[in-house]
Amino acid sequence: MNPLIRPLIAGNWKMNGLRASQAEFELMLAGTAELADQADLLVCPPATLIAAFAERANASTALAIGGQDCHPDPAGAHTGDISAEMLADAGARAVIVGHSERRADHGESDGLVRQKAEAAWRAGLAAIVCIGETRQQRDLGHAVAVCRDQLKGSLPDGARADNLVVAYEPVWAIGTGLTPTPGDIQQIHELIREVLAMRFGVEGTSMRILYGGSVKPANARELLAIPNVNGALIGGASLKAADFLAIAADCP
Repeated sequence: MNPLIRPLIAGNWKMNGLRASQAEFELMLAGTAELADQADLLVCPPATLIAAFAERANASTALAIGGQDCHPDPAGAHTGDISAEMLADAGARAVIVGHSERRADHGESDGLVRQKAEAAWRAGLAAIVCIGETRQQRDLGHAVAVCRDQLKGSLPDGARADNLVVAYEPVWAIGTGLTPTPGDIQQIHELIREVLAMRFGVEGTSMRILYGGSVKPANARELLAIPNVNGALIGGASLKAADFLAIAADCP
């Protein structure tokens, strides 16, 4: 991990969490103070919990709350959708866009992901843009090309280190317990850094690049030590305060 880039440990709760989850969140919040010097911490619960969690978290600078998706428009006739402005109004500070589950389940294109990232900026939120290849694409030797194309199509112009985070999540490693080799991860993260630096100059050299895909306490230290891995986007392990905090504690 680049010691000049402050790491980010982000938890994506996906479609998990009820009001009873407040108790687990309180445990998480209580353990973040001692980690504030090591990393920025972010939890992205379902939209139903953002306001309640943010009310508690925003009293502290140690833990921020984010959303899991947003609509490109600020308002309108989009039943069931949520805008970036709504997320910000509820207390969110960031939003995940382009997660592979959104791309697969809802057919989201790179162009739509780019629009959502722009919407996040419009509302004053940081955008965490996700990219990653499928197992078939990797087996065919297309992982680098797929990730490069997704970066080109999904990232808006004018990105800065304080409003854009890129998360590399190989689709086949999400929730499966499978993890790419350190060499595979390093290859893609080096590609991402190269693309960011070429497109955004100095800002691109200091943007955070997260790894996601079956990150857990047992492998976090090894993953976070890989060059150009500036943190993690955590799925299932972020649902438990002990696991989330243990991963954050492993930041170099």
